[in-house]
Amino acid sequence: MCSNSFVSGSYALIDTLIRNGTYHIFGYPGGAILPIYDELFRWEEKHLVQHILCRHEQGAVHAADGYARSSGKVGVCFATSGPGATNLVTGIATAQMDSIPLVLITGQVARAFIGTDAFQEVDIFGITLPIVKHSYVVRDPTDMSRIISEAFYIAQNGRPGPVLVDIPKDVGLEKFAYKFVPKSSIKLPGCKPTIPVKEKHFDKFLSLIKQSSQPLLYVGGGAISSNASFCIQRLAEKFRIPITTTLMGKGVIQENHLLSLGMLGMHGTAYANFAVSECDLLIALGARFDDRVTGKLDEFACNAQVVHIDVDSAELGKNRIPQVAIVGDLKTVIKNFLTYVNQFEENEFNHDLTVSWLQRISSWKKQYPLLVPRNVSFLSAQEILYYISKTQPEAYYTTDVGQHQMWSAQFLNVLPRHWMSSSGLGTMGYGLPAAIGVQFAQIDKLVICVSGDASFQMNLQELGTISQYNLPIKILVINNKWQGMVRQWQQAFYGERYSHSNMEKGSPNLVKLAQSFNILGLQLDSRDNMENMIDLFCNYDGPAILNCNVRETENCYPMVAPGKSNSQMIGLEKNYISNKN
Repeated sequence: MCSNSFVSGSYALIDTLIRNGTYHIFGYPGGAILPIYDELFRWEEKHLVQHILCRHEQGAVHAADGYARSSGKVGVCFATSGPGATNLVTGIATAQMDSIPLVLITGQVARAFIGTDAFQEVDIFGITLPIVKHSYVVRDPTDMSRIISEAFYIAQNGRPGPVLVDIPKDVGLEKFAYKFVPKSSIKLPGCKPTIPVKEKHFDKFLSLIKQSSQPLLYVGGGAISSNASFCIQRLAEKFRIPITTTLMGKGVIQENHLLSLGMLGMHGTAYANFAVSECDLLIALGARFDDRVTGKLDEFACNAQVVHIDVDSAELGKNRIPQVAIVGDLKTVIKNFLTYVNQFEENEFNHDLTVSWLQRISSWKKQYPLLVPRNVSFLSAQEILYYISKTQPEAYYTTDVGQHQMWSAQFLNVLPRHWMSSSGLGTMGYGLPAAIGVQFAQIDKLVICVSGDASFQMNLQELGTISQYNLPIKILVINNKWQGMVRQWQQAFYGERYSHSNMEKGSPNLVKLAQSFNILGLQLDSRDNMENMIDLFCNYDGPAILNCNVRETENCYPMVAPGKSNSQMIGLEKNYISNKN
């Protein structure tokens, strides 16, 4: 590293990335970004950075996303101009919807050719404007270090999100007198510091808790981003308030905790959905009241007063007007609130108010448990996931999108930052490349990707990346030969007209496919040897695929139909024997 000497724009880029804590970069080279890759070669020789060659730019951005979710660091991704950049779009939108901090570096044609429809020229700055937190085009290499440090600052601070930096080819080559600009020196007037919470807000918050007899904590992804799990659990236990989480909030509390209700919403637990329909105080922490959670919005927690705490002021009042709205980092706000509460005598809080509420919830849990098919002849996803969760409680899990995702959300009991799933955008093909990023972030940990046979085929080329780096990722394919959730909706709402949702014809033999990539391929067809096969799969010292042929007609329940309230669930009458108690 050097400063105040003549170096290229590419040197300034790599130096600034490393000084901002980057070690792993996920990407794919191409013409316009070759000057940057040429510089990268020198830094990799010194073991100062590692680039992971993915097989597709979408795979690279999902890998950077998984890296960021599991580590809390900024994920970094490289792609070239034109199709390389446009291949990032789905991954950028995925990160934006789920508030994941990414810095995306794209190559661009030389400055003189911008606007001429040059070979592989695309206005990626303009294309991605609606799906990034911020974006830049570096037109002067002297701005490189400042822009990259700003990108890291913006990606991480406040509500996290993706930042795109487009770099023309000649900017990467041009020499100039370089001086590193540290992130600590960045001054951005538009990034306003969080306003301290006024005591009157805490007064009102505490008053609502004291008055409530049926309170509920509704916790979203902001709790994970803020690393607020411990503080939220303390809050829940102090006031004996049950907790339900969104898909993004999974892991904020162990789901076998007495106060945990699991996930709420379209495929949430029955008891979480009943609780949110009946509560008189809803405390929303880092959640955004999205449609998959609320169902029919005007009937969502319709008897409740609302406290909403979020780092993003735009979310407060967007879908539901709260009685108390607090802007701030969730961990800091809850920590300060607990300090404020501790000045009062413990006996001022009447826990008797919530006794009957907790008893009602307990009865719902017994009456409507999550259902694991037992004493049946067929192999079920629920039983597979339940067993894996029981035997691998500290694993990191990624999922794709569909029925297997919802079953995973229901049956996998995870730790904070151990759950990676495309929640807002619902991106099929996310799980496999995301697992690559997670494995590099958690190098000695068990990483399990839960996919469906349809989702798996979206980005299966990333098996090449897994093979190249010999990543010991375990890929569990819930194979029902359908686009499972599409089939379920066609059955329930479209008169059983199964239009183009069957995947059986043309699907690969997954065992042979695995072997072609020098990956262990296993097949599970029945319940008879399920536990032994799963144990072999999880304990294998290397990458493995387990293809599980489950019942084709199995549906994911409970389910809130579109336009219905959360209390109007279908599928509660299913008569399986549960072992989730």
